[in-house]
Amino acid sequence: QVQLVESGGGLVQAGGSLRLSCAASGRTFSNYAMGWFRQAPGKERDLVAAVSWSGGSTFYADSVKGRFYISRDNAKSTLYLQMNSLKPEDTAVYYCAASPLVRVVTEFEEYRYWGQGTQVTVSS
Repeated sequence: QVQLVESGGGLVQAGGSLRLSCAASGRTFSNYAMGWFRQAPGKERDLVAAVSWSGGSTFYADSVKGRFYISRDNAKSTLYLQMNSLKPEDTAVYYCAASPLVRVVTEFEEYRYWGQGTQVTVSS
């Protein structure tokens, strides 16, 4: 079992920045690939960014490329999402998730553990 707890969400104006954190506990954090997903009201939960176990490989959804940056600190068992140049359409609940695979994981069904989510609201 891996327990995941997100933090860092909040209300920000368009053009602003936020950094989300996801603290992991339980099994060895570095054994898992990680991802950030988001879900807006009435929409599906979509992958925003993903990172391999080592942090050496990453994936970004087209909608956030060049604005969001995913990173991990295996020594601290923590995943991060730096979000810059935020837009109102980035408003959603953001979830971190863990996959037992070690490569970058883009398939929703490969993620086994989920956090409870943190709300990000971007005002125009």
